This record gives sequence, structure tokens and C-alpha cells, in this order.
Amino acid sequence: MKVIPQAIPDVLVLEPRVLADERGFFFESFNQGVFEASTGLRRSFVQDNHSRSAQGVLRGLHYQVAQMQGKLVRVCAGEIFDVAVDLRRASPTFGKWVGAVLSAENKRQLWIPEGFAHGFLALSDSAEVLYKATDYYAQQHERCIRWDDPALAIAWPCRQAPLLSARDRNGASLEDAETC
Repeated sequence: MKVIPQAIPDVLVLEPRVLADERGFFFESFNQGVFEASTGLRRSFVQDNHSRSAQGVLRGLHYQVAQMQGKLVRVCAGEIFDVAVDLRRASPTFGKWVGAVLSAENKRQLWIPEGFAHGFLALSDSAEVLYKATDYYAQQHERCIRWDDPALAIAWPCRQAPLLSARDRNGASLEDAETC
């Protein structure tokens, strides 16, 4: 596995070793030992999630204030622009974001540590996103920051206004958000 550091050092792009030939391809989408050896991180994943989104759907920016979740995100169909926002008040990168294009074609994964908000924009006709989480979903602890908060200035590659859930339309500003 190739580890590609990002502008926020705790966020990593992971590129698996892919074996391909005329029949198709094979790769390990997750191997605990390889993950730990490649990243130096020891995490237990307790939940797998799968979502499907139509083109132009933007999900996020979601996070939990207790039972914080680290996420290992990948795409099994289509393409997304995936974003992680540092919400750790004591961090030198608090309020900064990084983004990466993840697709079924590039097979890259994004490691988003605990204490970060996560969101993505579906770039292809549809996109199926799989992610492993280090803690369980807890609705009572879930929060949302506005995807278009000027304080974050995320450079979403939108061609038009994204499709949002009511919750995502009504997310808090970073200034007003409960953070870590």
C-alpha cells in the first residue's frame, strides 16, 4: 500500500496494490496488518457503511462530538470529491480542510481521523461510497457544519448548486459549531 500524505498530516490518501490482467483486477480493500504497518496507526473498525448518491448530491459536513469516528473512505462505483475538515480546537490546522478525488477507477482511499468533519460531492452519474468507522454511529452526538461556510472556503467542484438534505442545508457555521 502506498501512503500519500496530505496538507493536513493526519489525513492520508491510501493507494492499494492492484493486480490486474485481461480478466479484471484484484486488490485487498482492507488488511489490518498492512494498514497498521503502512500508516503507523492502530485503529479498530467497528462499523461499515455504504451509501449511493446521484450526481450533484453533496453529503456533509458530518461529525460526532462524542463517540468520534475515524473513517476510511473508498468508492466502489463512480467518483466523488471527498473532504475532511479539522475540528480539533487544539490543532494547528483547526478549521482547515483537505480534499481528494476518490473513484472506483483510482481505488484510492481517504483516512479521516477522529475529530474531523467529513463530506463528499458525487461527481459521476452516481457514486457508491463505502467507509469503515472506528466507533458506532450515535445520532444524539451527530452534528453538521455548512458545506459552504465562508470560513472554510472549501473549493467544491460544483457545476451547479448541489443537492442537499434538509439537515445539510441547515448545518451550523464553523464559528457556531460544537467542536472537539
